[in-house]
Amino acid sequence: MLRQQDVGHRIVVRRVVGLRDGRPLFTDALGELVELSESHLTLATAQGRLRVPVAEVHRAKRVPPTRRPTAAAVIELELAADEAWPAPVQGRLGDWRLRAAEGWTGRANSALPVGDPDRPLPAALDAVQRWYAERGLPPLVNTPLPLAAPVGAELDARGWDGRPPVLVQTVPLAALPPAAPQHAGPPVELAAAPSDDWLAVAAGRKGGLPDAARHVLTAVEQVRFAHVYADGTLLAIGRGTVTGPGRWLGLSLVEVLPEARRQGLAGRIVRALVDWGVAAGASRAFLQVEQRNTPAVALYRSLGFTTHHTYLTRTPPP
Repeated sequence: MLRQQDVGHRIVVRRVVGLRDGRPLFTDALGELVELSESHLTLATAQGRLRVPVAEVHRAKRVPPTRRPTAAAVIELELAADEAWPAPVQGRLGDWRLRAAEGWTGRANSALPVGDPDRPLPAALDAVQRWYAERGLPPLVNTPLPLAAPVGAELDARGWDGRPPVLVQTVPLAALPPAAPQHAGPPVELAAAPSDDWLAVAAGRKGGLPDAARHVLTAVEQVRFAHVYADGTLLAIGRGTVTGPGRWLGLSLVEVLPEARRQGLAGRIVRALVDWGVAAGASRAFLQVEQRNTPAVALYRSLGFTTHHTYLTRTPPP
């Protein structure tokens, strides 16, 4: 049966739709799983959204995507994402990236094992552990899948665990739906630097902002910070970057305060950052979202984002 880590992936569902001569009648549905609860699952199919009661499901499983990205495509996107979230302390192990930012976020405090580490895999992972130990940080390894499957297998053998899976989703900017007509409401303001209010909201979401966090957020050549104010109160934020040879627009920290949700503010922030990204030369957008965050996955699915690949942040045994 399906699990929460299947959200955001392509699945096939066989469901019972009736009986004939005492035998069940089945029909199959193929699409992206956008929501999974104890009572229902929801697919985005070529014909639209389909909500299926779990009681009607005879069998369901994940199936391969219509086309797997090449290793080169995964590496290109991972390096653009690394550039968009730059750790203040960085090292190299052959082609592998080593990153540290006072422990602020897994992405900025983990090894990125893409390319050749210039040594056998076990020795490379030993070197990763030493590098982080020298900086007083726990060793973390971000494993893009299936690219880094051999790294994951070695970590499995060492007893490493993993944080919740993350979907790396993309969309060609030309394929995004047009912006909805603007209704009366607060505008989305873009700035080259975050306001103190913006940083306070980000700190609330990420559990504080050490000095290294400000570097991660701002040390990108092309970056914009989205603010939505109403009556002097900040209601929503977002961040956009343009990085990499492929001119990727990276979207991050799209956050709406609880009292302002369900008003379309997140979608408006994304649209404003997309317009800025296009003007800055971007042709594609990416974002990273935990697959268990079903409201966000559903929002990005409605905007045309699909899963390019996934990654796991691997953690050492206690």
